[in-house]
Amino acid sequence: MTTDTPDHGAHPRFAEALRALGLEDVLARARRFPEATRTAAEAAAAIGCEPSRICKSLVFAADGVPVLVLMDGASRVDVERVRAELGAGKAGRADARVVRETTGYAIGGVPPFGHRTRTRVLADRALLEHDLVWAAAGTPYTVFPVAPEDLVVHAGATVADVRERPA
Repeated sequence: MTTDTPDHGAHPRFAEALRALGLEDVLARARRFPEATRTAAEAAAAIGCEPSRICKSLVFAADGVPVLVLMDGASRVDVERVRAELGAGKAGRADARVVRETTGYAIGGVPPFGHRTRTRVLADRALLEHDLVWAAAGTPYTVFPVAPEDLVVHAGATVADVRERPA
């Protein structure tokens, strides 16, 4: 863990984005853990919640253009559904370089908003089944709670059905 993060533990760029949105209260609810919360399983274990209450922020490329997909931690993204939702010819996971260039954050700490660039965002409908979800706050050790409806608004997301369905 780096020592240059403030007491709330959120990445400074994410903290500034929260302030710009008038969401300073989110910083007070952010939680920093000594163990990594990079994966949904790690975050759920640290928080003591079900993996479905973790909001994963995943970057894909649709026809070469980055798109952020917000997905509950118990589900996987159906890339074909993402492609169809965006009307793209081709879609796939973005590599670590594209994730950092697009969001300004490393994989495992990407928050749902407050990114370096403006990116199209899809939020899977299953997130709305919860009253509260936890998302990364810009570092692989820090998360924050947020109502899914607020998450969709602040991320500027389009709600869509993009998770894999059980076989």
